[in-house]
Amino acid sequence: MATSRNDLGELAADAALERTDFLVQATDQFQAFVKRNEERIRDAGGLTLIDEDPDYLAIAPDLTFRSRSRFLDESTGEWVSETEVIETAAELIELYNPADLYTAFAEAAREAAGLEAEPTGAGELLETAHVPAAETFALDDPYVGAADSWAAGRDETAPTDQQDAARRLYELALAFQDRSQRAEARLFEQFEAEAELLTAVLGDFVVVDDEDERLTLGLNGSFHGEVIPDDETGEWRTLGSADDLVEFYDPTDVFGDLADALAEAFPGIAPEPEGEGEAEDAPDAADVEDAADVEDAPDVDPDKDAK
Repeated sequence: MATSRNDLGELAADAALERTDFLVQATDQFQAFVKRNEERIRDAGGLTLIDEDPDYLAIAPDLTFRSRSRFLDESTGEWVSETEVIETAAELIELYNPADLYTAFAEAAREAAGLEAEPTGAGELLETAHVPAAETFALDDPYVGAADSWAAGRDETAPTDQQDAARRLYELALAFQDRSQRAEARLFEQFEAEAELLTAVLGDFVVVDDEDERLTLGLNGSFHGEVIPDDETGEWRTLGSADDLVEFYDPTDVFGDLADALAEAFPGIAPEPEGEGEAEDAPDAADVEDAADVEDAPDVDPDKDAK
């Protein structure tokens, strides 16, 4: 069966809609997270979330974000740093992976509270979250299940000091990190269900093929890939499920990359950018000059010439 351009166009449009929907949901969720912890962030005097040259991101007590970027000035040959104030969550979500933001909050709050650099285990998290022993469970990764742990023992009282505020903010950041990853995984699963009818006709479609990553959209509508993690092993890791994918990919980027790859592989399925078609209809320079000559030519009276 031949691949229909309409089907592929619908797939590209569906990917774009999923991206927009994800951004809206992620923005609302992040806004709620920041609003809920407004007093804690103020009590802590703000938090530095990322401080790895040249990347820098901090939240101020007024809940605005400061981001620093660095670029090479070609005219001078020198590196220039610029600091930008990010006032809306929507703009921040466009720039950063939500899961990375929650991780940054967790690490920053932990550091501000003077806690250990790395979590020692699930038991510690459950103990600090005031979860009854009967509700505990064994986990290899202390971040998994953090949302359930935090929700079960959430403290609604005002923090007693900066240490208490930072500790509780740390717990909340872990909870929302886990919630964000679950939401992202569900988004991939929902896309799989919607795309299966189309990918059955399209076949396996390569979205990304780089030296350290490969991502393919399969016949069943699901993404699968391979990546080389940033570790000492340098070995390829297979990503075969939605939970695996969200460890390395932001759904926003994946759906955008898919739409771009489809538009490149099948020209004509995506609408032309505004203004591209206008240039073809515009008169060339020679036509303009000829028209100008005609306009400037003197009027001729045909009766006068006939005489």
